[in-house]
Amino acid sequence: MLPSLKDLFALPRTPEDPVTGIFLSSGDPTAAEICASAGFDYLLVDGEHSPLSLESIQAQLRAIAGYPTLSVVRVPANDEVVVKQYLDLGVQSLIVPMVDSVAEAEAAARSVAYPSAGVRGVGAALARSGRWGGIPGYLPRARETITLVVQAESAAAVASIEEIAAVDGVDGVFVGPSDLAASMGLIGQQTHPDVVAAVKHVITAVQAAGKFVGVNAFAQDQARDYLAAGADFVNVGADVALLASGARNLAGAFRG
Repeated sequence: MLPSLKDLFALPRTPEDPVTGIFLSSGDPTAAEICASAGFDYLLVDGEHSPLSLESIQAQLRAIAGYPTLSVVRVPANDEVVVKQYLDLGVQSLIVPMVDSVAEAEAAARSVAYPSAGVRGVGAALARSGRWGGIPGYLPRARETITLVVQAESAAAVASIEEIAAVDGVDGVFVGPSDLAASMGLIGQQTHPDVVAAVKHVITAVQAAGKFVGVNAFAQDQARDYLAAGADFVNVGADVALLASGARNLAGAFRG
């Protein structure tokens, strides 16, 4: 079975070699393959804020699979039916957004596990996840191959982060500063000192719980600051943002 994000953190890393990745938001398999060839540790296929279908996600997973880069996928909602469909596509590393409480973290944990530990529907013989019945003993071992990351992106999540991080079945936490800033009345101010302090509080609390923690930070100085604060990984960009900035810079070079 394919490795997942938690396997990446089982390997030794140095501060000079941080774990980094970017969003894939275009939905295009060629863009996914280009980014996979660039050398990032992981690529985060974004099913929350991007116009992605199950078919387009599966195509991107296949494009990435030919490279050593890990695929991570963010589901659009904390919904057990949606999570089941994404897992059946072969997603090994899953991010669940907008987890604000222990109850929501527990629901996410149940959704990625088969009964009796969880509520994931059984259809491995029909799906890419179990290689259409081709992986011997897949069902009893499936959960151990999956990394579940819950996203803390509100003031409520920050206030409950110690309890959220302690939930059995939650492997890690990903911090979303944009929504966090909005929930704090600071929309568009991801680098406001209060937002940065809240992010660093989450980093400290999650690591104290023995889990790994990451954060989204497109500005390089902010990304390095969070790494220095102890973040295990940082999401440093997006395919569409790279295309937009590159296209604008090139057009601007030839326009007055």
